[in-house]
Amino acid sequence: MTADGGIAPAGHAPAEVPHASTPHIPTPNTSASDTSAPDTSAPNPSPPLVSQPGAPQPTPARRAEGGTELRSREAAEAYIASVCFKHGPPRYVGVELEWLLRSAPDRPGGPAADLPALVRALGPHAPTGLDPSSPALPLPSGSLVTVEPGGQVELASPPIADLGELVAAVESDTAVLHSRLAAAGLFPEPRAADPVRPAHRVLRLPRYSAMERCLDRVGPHGRSGMCSTSAVQVALDAGERAGIADRWAGLHELGPVLVAAFANSPVMHGRATGWKSTRLATWLALDPVRTAPPTSLAGDPAQAWAERVVGTPLLCIRGEGEWRTPEHVTFADWAEGGLPGPPPTVDDLEYHVSTLFPPVRPRGFLEVRYVDGQQGADWQLPVAVLAALSASPSALDRAREICEPTRDRWTSAARHALADPVLARAARELFPLASAELAGLPGAPPALVARLAEITEGRVAAGRCPADDPLPGEPGVPAAPIPTTEGALP
Repeated sequence: MTADGGIAPAGHAPAEVPHASTPHIPTPNTSASDTSAPDTSAPNPSPPLVSQPGAPQPTPARRAEGGTELRSREAAEAYIASVCFKHGPPRYVGVELEWLLRSAPDRPGGPAADLPALVRALGPHAPTGLDPSSPALPLPSGSLVTVEPGGQVELASPPIADLGELVAAVESDTAVLHSRLAAAGLFPEPRAADPVRPAHRVLRLPRYSAMERCLDRVGPHGRSGMCSTSAVQVALDAGERAGIADRWAGLHELGPVLVAAFANSPVMHGRATGWKSTRLATWLALDPVRTAPPTSLAGDPAQAWAERVVGTPLLCIRGEGEWRTPEHVTFADWAEGGLPGPPPTVDDLEYHVSTLFPPVRPRGFLEVRYVDGQQGADWQLPVAVLAALSASPSALDRAREICEPTRDRWTSAARHALADPVLARAARELFPLASAELAGLPGAPPALVARLAEITEGRVAAGRCPADDPLPGEPGVPAAPIPTTEGALP
């Protein structure tokens, strides 16, 4: 994942920028011979809208089998800048829910789901990557099912303008999906990291073989991030052209507080890690060039994203058989002749984008990726907070003011959650604002309004997060040190 974290002005606590110092987490005990990548099949939460290119695009050549060829850094950047933000009124919300699976409803672990079991459980909803003969039908309310390389099951909702309709559709489809899984002896893990088992890949596809080879060069965390974690990913419209920079910045600046408030992964691979969100710590460490927040939110976000994409090393090059994983070759290098063979195409560039994993990733819409998977129906809470706080410029402006002191505290959010007093103070202001905005949001379900008020007045006010409450059968979580100052935490 990557995320933008602004530069803290004078007087703030020292900034934590994962680009400069990536988290140190315990080396995971992995047994995977391959790893996974987050699925990128979420629907665009709004109909395609015309957006203006960030720069004049050179006239490129075409290659029939791959589309438009890109022969320079400038051509590649111009293409990305022209498509990464779709302009229009912010109306739609979508969500992707991921679940690790276990073999008993009341305890973690058990044998990992194998391919035949998943194919049987998902039936006509199985994705073609799992079963090439599957019709891959959507669930009754329109959600699509995908499977991550570690066997995590994912539900991707359609884009829906009304929050109440979105909640109803996703809850209905979740019930159908979980019923099918339960009939096969598979149950959702309530944590966002596998608390017991080592990383194990079940999908044997070229993409994930290539990812394993690439990420293993960086360190030990790639397999765990891909095979042993789950998230709630929220998709929001980019908004009107004049407000895109503010929405882009705001969704990043909210990140550390929401990471802390919804941290739900204190154990992984049978060990207490010392992190409240081991999932985010793992992602920040697995390949920082792909996953760390940008160091600045200043300037044109489309151009900044385009430059980052084109300047990021290739994870893989698709082909017949085993995909290539060149070392230290950026997309710009490829476009300018840095590899033998034909130049890359627009299709290659779009695929390259799917190998970057920022906390907020522009895909025409804005894909918020930084929240841990939640227990039961509490996936609704981060969706509601983000939808409510981004529903109007005034709400977003106020949220950004609250989060200004915390906007770079990604590492502390993952490690300490709301035990960090700076994050706790911001959360105690931010969540009442979100509750008030949600109550006035058309279509907001009353039960969801009540639930957000409950956790605002209870858990958040007490400086707690889901990771602070041990679950039956998981390894013990040592008490986090309670800081005694308002300064930066390690």
